[in-house]
Amino acid sequence: MTYLILKAVLSGILVAAISEVAKRYPGIGGLIASLPLVSVLGMIWLWRDTADSARMAAHAEGTFWFVLPSLPMFLVIPAMLRRGIDFWPALIAGCLLTMALYAAMLWLGPRFGLRL
Repeated sequence: MTYLILKAVLSGILVAAISEVAKRYPGIGGLIASLPLVSVLGMIWLWRDTADSARMAAHAEGTFWFVLPSLPMFLVIPAMLRRGIDFWPALIAGCLLTMALYAAMLWLGPRFGLRL
């Protein structure tokens, strides 16, 4: 249980740090958020829990393929905000787009030989 709490606290600190940096320096906050820190932490936790090379390889590859459908959200939200759309509707639209693109990836990926 202590290990689970440690993982949650470290992961939460990362998210809090990004939001605090972004308050002062939006570009630097974006840079930090774009780093695969959460993915690296996830890989560290997975490796510590399983030490399974095949599982780790599948996880890293799956992460790559699922990053791709999340990228348009980071263009849609600022475009909507610049057009005067409020934050919450823009965020919801970006999240819905991402969910639709994830579903498309899950449907299309196996047809192209991807094991997701």
